Amino acid sequence: MTKKQKLKIIPLGGLDEIGKNLTVVEYEDEILMIDCGLAFPGEDMLGIDLVIPDTSYLVRNRDKIAGLVLTHGHEDHIGAVPYVFRNINVPVYGTRMTLGLLEHKLKERGMVNDVARITVKPGTIKKIGRHFKVEFINVNHSIAGAVALAIHTPAGVLVHTGDFKIDCTPINGDMINLTRFGDLGKAGVLALLSDSTNVERPGYTMSERTVGERFDEIFAKSGDKRIIVASFASNVHRIQQIINSAVRNKRKVAVSGRSMLTIVDVAAELGYLHVPKGTIIDIEDINRYKPHQLVIVTTGSQGEPMSALTRMAFSDHKMVEIGSGDLVILSANPIPGNEKAVSGVINELFKKGAEVIYESLAEVHVSGHACREELKLILGLVKPKYFIPVHGEHRHLMRHASLGVQMGVKPKNVFVLGLGDVLELSADTAIVNSSVPAGQVLVDGYGIGDVGNIVLRDRKHLGEEGLIIAVVTLSNTREILCGPDIISRGFVYVRESEDLIEEMKDVVSDAVLAGRSTGNGDWNAIKTSMRNSLSDFIFEKTKRKPMILPVIMEV
Repeated sequence: MTKKQKLKIIPLGGLDEIGKNLTVVEYEDEILMIDCGLAFPGEDMLGIDLVIPDTSYLVRNRDKIAGLVLTHGHEDHIGAVPYVFRNINVPVYGTRMTLGLLEHKLKERGMVNDVARITVKPGTIKKIGRHFKVEFINVNHSIAGAVALAIHTPAGVLVHTGDFKIDCTPINGDMINLTRFGDLGKAGVLALLSDSTNVERPGYTMSERTVGERFDEIFAKSGDKRIIVASFASNVHRIQQIINSAVRNKRKVAVSGRSMLTIVDVAAELGYLHVPKGTIIDIEDINRYKPHQLVIVTTGSQGEPMSALTRMAFSDHKMVEIGSGDLVILSANPIPGNEKAVSGVINELFKKGAEVIYESLAEVHVSGHACREELKLILGLVKPKYFIPVHGEHRHLMRHASLGVQMGVKPKNVFVLGLGDVLELSADTAIVNSSVPAGQVLVDGYGIGDVGNIVLRDRKHLGEEGLIIAVVTLSNTREILCGPDIISRGFVYVRESEDLIEEMKDVVSDAVLAGRSTGNGDWNAIKTSMRNSLSDFIFEKTKRKPMILPVIMEV
């Protein structure tokens, strides 16, 4: 291998943030994509539905892409595929569960026949392109079918953990294949990319099975109450344990929420969810059963406004009315930023008279991500020459980088990258010497990337201050023929502010005359005069700055 033949690692998502994971591995003229996820919008992204990675670099180099490898089926790892694959079309590799969930997304968008999907099993190796051999390693996570990756290249082996934890008593399947991580470490690993989400938590992540034990306790003591459990739809292991506890306590299970219904159908069809015949009933049939015979599994653990649990809490659900005979279990931690929404739902549930159990009060949730001791164990087994923390906010990446140094990686060989950084690796050198376009693309309805910072700023302005439209009709000699008329939306109620509206009309009339004299009758000069004069007047009177839209009609 010559010095010019270096391996490039380019993160396009998943660093300095939670979500929209996408990593590019590049060798010579070939590219391998790892994951292609989305993130959900922050409170400041008004009207935005989803956030996906900026893939302009990949689109520009689409002919070089050998394939996309998926580590598991969570939205932050597969959710952007239908959007990104409008401009990119390469084979997609993943386990049965992962590709089953992806297939459902592709069907919704009429793309199911456009994307080649290749099913892989943990423990197998796939040749992808000329330079990449990808080994799929079984790991434990909060969804079935999760894998880590060992990417064998001419420059060396990369190990990408994906999202993982070490669960010695998993609900389904085998525990994480630590032996294989150790074998790779003994043979020599060029670089390790490892999940940083829970690096701030000491110790080990509890086994998913402990939640099942807690469910059994709660169900057994629930008496004649109806039980409603809200969880992440993608957590098939959690759904399995809810079903198991329901069966043991002779309860039927109804499913509410579109994404929950999809996951249950896909997981059951693929054999990842085992449901005794007759256990699941239609949500429309719950009134045929007494409360102590029912468990309702629902979406809404994050307080999402349109989720099933939120609609139940605010009496907006067609089938479920919350009351004093209900026991509601929130089996999930609030994602950072969702705490207020979750708290609001909990308060409404209490107001309805329901008994509510949530994670801070009882062990009804465990994480799917490795805590600090598990991260140290992987570092100790893999013994990488270079270490790149991934999947986390900047503080997570920095804490994980420090952990890597503690575990023996040389400080100069630990890289906390930013989105778009190009890390070039060889057996002897590692350097970040360039960058590619990276960031976020906003999805609003069918629009992808057509909403940017200026549009978001205007939406924020409208939401906070309102809108004033000033309409005036002018002759071709710029004389006022009709108006001005003032239309207010979200600023003041016109009928209760007639004096202020009349004053605003006078200000606009004066502004038209001023614009006509200073701008030689130019339309833009008159509009600018109307906007500036009205803005100054409104701020002087109200200390508010609504958006002002001047409209001139010519007769």
